[in-house]
Amino acid sequence: MIKEILKLGNPNLYEVSSEIGKDEAHKIPGWVTDLHDTLMNYRKIHGAGRAVAAPQIGVQKRLLYMYTDKPYVFINPSITFPEKDTFLVMDDCMSFPGLLVKVERYKKADIHFLDMNWTPQTMHLEGDLSELLQHEYDHLDGILATMRAADNRSLFMEEMKRNF
Repeated sequence: MIKEILKLGNPNLYEVSSEIGKDEAHKIPGWVTDLHDTLMNYRKIHGAGRAVAAPQIGVQKRLLYMYTDKPYVFINPSITFPEKDTFLVMDDCMSFPGLLVKVERYKKADIHFLDMNWTPQTMHLEGDLSELLQHEYDHLDGILATMRAADNRSLFMEEMKRNF
């Protein structure tokens, strides 16, 4: 079911999400359906969007959903950084459409998670996928890209389109 995406300023976006217990595993398929439907609807409207975090639809659980070449579900993820190399990126978010924020992210990241079968997995990420999953993981800790701004200047996408 398509859910409303919480917007910048909503206090729920700043809460730390709780882990999903084995006793809640039966709820995961419903949450994943909601995340998928919401992401696909956002893509249809905005022409963008590759991932969404459960807190963005009001579910304060450690659950991420990504759809690139296929769907990916990350249950109770943790993230580590094998190298300290970083890069600057203009980050956008479904919780503040139209706004870009310059943030510093790690070039490489490893995300450790449980899959839908409750099996431990690790995914090695580089470049844009590393940045994407760092962004989504931050949502689980109540951190928005605006809180990681590399400087005080943010750009609106419409303004950028007019200037380039």
